[in-house]
Amino acid sequence: MKRIACIHTVYSVIDSFTRQLREGIPGDFKIHTLYDDFLASDPADTGKFSAINHQRLRLDFQACALTGADVIVVSCSTLSPSVRLLRGEVNVPVVAIDDAMVADAVAAGRRIGLLATANSTVGPSSSALQAAAAAAGIEIQLQVLCNEEANRAMKSGDKATHDRLVLELAEQLAPCDVVVLAQASMAHMEAAVAERTGIPVLSSPKRCIAQVREILEKRD
Repeated sequence: MKRIACIHTVYSVIDSFTRQLREGIPGDFKIHTLYDDFLASDPADTGKFSAINHQRLRLDFQACALTGADVIVVSCSTLSPSVRLLRGEVNVPVVAIDDAMVADAVAAGRRIGLLATANSTVGPSSSALQAAAAAAGIEIQLQVLCNEEANRAMKSGDKATHDRLVLELAEQLAPCDVVVLAQASMAHMEAAVAERTGIPVLSSPKRCIAQVREILEKRD
């Protein structure tokens, strides 16, 4: 039986991402979950993803590999730069939540709006978009907006306030070709933000799951 090992840093993402994996990937498979909130909370407190965080993620990779996983998925965008540095250290494919999303965003247009609710995600998401643009040989204009109050609301269980603040943030966007929702915890707002702004909106989970499905199919 196939196995997917997931590393999560936001508790509210675990159930929704697990459900989307079940809905988006056919057949029977096991999901193993590693919840490491420190990897998101410490960068939020210190303003950086430290060497200690990097080493902790390395150990999380090793723990996930020991489950016999066919693929490891990291659902937190804050971790993505380290994911891309560390994934070659384990003999298992490792997918960052935003790998597919940033590639799609760069292909969608040069003017990209990035919405976030955690400052710790802004740098990693911005650098991921810039790196994808460089790899594609293009230059992008990146517009970044962040509201951490929305993130605090989500963590406290106040989803309604989170959603309202994300929509208010989206209304501040200048004209752009595509909007990127930086965090998986914002994914349920994709349609609402698109309707409010009239701009195509990309979120990460469904694109990530399509990538995971492709990896599993190739491993059959």
